Amino acid sequence: QVPLVESGGGLVQPGGSLRLSCTASGSIFSIRSMGWFRQAPGKLREWVASISRDDRTNYSQSVKGRFTISSDNVKNTVDLQMNSLKPEDTAVYYCTMTFKRALGDSWTAYWGQGTQVTVSS
Repeated sequence: QVPLVESGGGLVQPGGSLRLSCTASGSIFSIRSMGWFRQAPGKLREWVASISRDDRTNYSQSVKGRFTISSDNVKNTVDLQMNSLKPEDTAVYYCTMTFKRALGDSWTAYWGQGTQVTVSS
């Protein structure tokens, strides 16, 4: 069973919008944090945004004011609303969640399979 499943990537023109979603599968006892990273061709994976279980959000400077991260701790989902997209936002986007499936478990970070976002005219 794949721990995290992403959806919502695609091709969009500059200035357009996309919404990415990520859902955790299986039973979850508690989520500590959720976030999104991205990796452009030939570059290292970089952090984009994160949200804690008390809904505190943080964004990289490159996306602040354009992207919005949100979560639903009942549905175990984290979304990334991306507006005013630029060609330099082109990358494979990965969601990540840190959670435990039972009270006695250790916190474990899980990653999605990645979804391609291409911003081009």
